[in-house]
Amino acid sequence: MSESKKLVVSLSDTLCSEFDEALKQDCKKRSEFIREAIILYIEEQKKLHLVEKMKNGYMEMADLNLELCEMGLCTDICELKEYEVKLSESDLPDDHGSETRRYILC
Repeated sequence: MSESKKLVVSLSDTLCSEFDEALKQDCKKRSEFIREAIILYIEEQKKLHLVEKMKNGYMEMADLNLELCEMGLCTDICELKEYEVKLSESDLPDDHGSETRRYILC
């Protein structure tokens, strides 16, 4: 087992009384409760730190993601325009008569 350190915590009389009453209900000792509270606090701080790092990462990538999105949209619009031109051409009369050409464009 690793070495233990003692901590001294100052509480007001009122807070100490309420703390002791809460511990009676949970059947825990002061040191056990404080140890668990410290562990929970450290875990919560690690989670908050990770969330902050993720937030910063998303913010750093926002401009690049927007640029990539717009590039894809621009490509899609160009392809749609080309398709619409071909589609409109498919209803034109053919070169040899008045019969209309019909094409299925995919």
